[in-house]
This record gives sequence, C-alpha cells and structure tokens, in this order.
Amino acid sequence: MNARHAAAVRRFNRFYTKQIGVLAEGYLDSSFSLTEARVIYELAQHNTTTATALGDELGIDAGYLSRIMRTFKKQGLVDAQPSPTDGRQTLLRLTAQGQAAFAALNARSQRDFEQLLERLSLHDQRRVVEAMETIEQLLSNQPASHAPYMLRPHQPGDMGWIVHRHAVLYNQEYGWDEQFEGLVAGVVAAFVQNYDPKRERCWLAEVNGSIVGSVFLVKKSDTVAKLRLLLVEPQARGLGIGKRLVHECVRFARQTGYTSITLWTNSNLTAARTIYEAAGFQLVQSEPHYSFGHDLVGETWELAL
Repeated sequence: MNARHAAAVRRFNRFYTKQIGVLAEGYLDSSFSLTEARVIYELAQHNTTTATALGDELGIDAGYLSRIMRTFKKQGLVDAQPSPTDGRQTLLRLTAQGQAAFAALNARSQRDFEQLLERLSLHDQRRVVEAMETIEQLLSNQPASHAPYMLRPHQPGDMGWIVHRHAVLYNQEYGWDEQFEGLVAGVVAAFVQNYDPKRERCWLAEVNGSIVGSVFLVKKSDTVAKLRLLLVEPQARGLGIGKRLVHECVRFARQTGYTSITLWTNSNLTAARTIYEAAGFQLVQSEPHYSFGHDLVGETWELAL
C-alpha cells in the first residue's frame, strides 16, 4: 500500500465530510445523528427486516444498533414484532411516523446535494458523478447486477419525468405514438389535481441518484385501488425494482383498507404481466382495441386483498 495514496484518500475524506455536514450535531438539520439517519434510510428500503440483517448491511455493532432501536421505538418511529418463522428474530419496520421522518430526511438530502452541485456547470456535475461512480465500483465487491436502489415519494419535477420516459420508452420498444403520451399525461394530471395523501401514493425508484422507475396507486372507489403506470428503465431491469414497486402498492393498499386492487395493461407487455401474476393478480377480462397506432389486446387484472 502506497502511504502517499492512503494520505490522499484520508485528505479527500476530511474534505468531503466537511462538504456534506457529517460533523454537524444534527445530520441534515434534524435531531438524528448520521448513524441514526442511515438506520432510518435502510429500514425504509425494506417492508420488514431483522436487527441481524440491518447490522450486517450497515456494519454496526449489535449493542449500538440495539440502543438506537430502543430509542426509535420510544419515539414511535419503529414497530417490532416477533418473527412468525423464527422465534429468535424480531421483525422491524418503520411506522407511519418513521416513514414521514425518512421522507423529510430524504427531501433535505436531495435539496442539499442539489445546492452543492448547482454551482457547477452540467459538464462538471457529470464529472463529479462519474468520479463517484468509479470510486463506488472500485471499492465495492458488489456485482453490478445487485446495484443498490431506493424508493422515495414523488417530488416536484417527477411528473414531467414520468410522462417523458413513458412516451420515449413505449415508442422505442413498442412503436406507440403520441396518443399514449397524451394518455399518460392525463393520468398524471388527474393524480396531481385530485391527490389524496391518505389513500394514494406515487413511488419513484432511484439508482445512484437517477430515477429508474415509477408506479402509482390511486383511489378508484372507497374499497378498490388502481395500480397505474408501472415503469422500469431498461438499464435497471433485473434488479427486482418492478416487483418491489408492485409490492409497495399492495402493502399500502392493505394498510389503507382497500379490499382489492385493479389494473389495466396490454397483452404484449409481458414483463409487467409476469410481475402482476407473481404478485397474485388474476386476469379477469381481455378485449381487443386499436390504440396508440396499433391493434392491441387490453387486459384487466385484479387482486383481492
């Protein structure tokens, strides 16, 4: 090991921790330490997890993690239930209050890094991101096929991305015309104008800070929810993102009190249909139609909750 190289890495580490405010008493202007914020982030990436898995993922001492979890439970951020399959394990998940804390931290982090980068030109921003990706790839033993991703709620600007990427991808992959873009724009506009945060959600998936997927769960009636606009970018397929997005829709629908979920798709969207079928949805109706410049077969799928 070259001592000069090690010194350079240490120098960069000191510089970067100062840039992102790691040494501040409250991380991201919150009441949480950096470690506590990382624990909340990791919990938000799972429906449920165990302390053992959480400690392994974060590399945190079991006793230290246990103290953090006790604090979180007292604050109402985490719910702990015995595992039905392993009496030695406890299943951990964020409560609604914990999810709100994560959303606030995530939004602040996004804001701070946007402010950090906006003083640079777009060319220099790309250089910074590429350098960071290189560091991550070289220092990580994780295969590219298991690249980490995160889910987050929608933010200003996301709806335009969703319309744009649907229009571009479906034209490239299926030859669908601008009528499909109009359909997606209408769905997105209705969601924004009628958004009920207690009963509806939009999730975005990110890899290395870039959006790579999205899905909506919207209210169709008091008892029926509708899954809409599932999308995963080509470079992120194979990571399980589509399956996870659908799982979040099902989980939220159950928590909210819906008794079923319905969705409409087309028979040629085989990857999406495979995900729906694996999640327990059943095909209940098929009907030929001409849309988006093509003869298609529309399908209605339903899942009883």
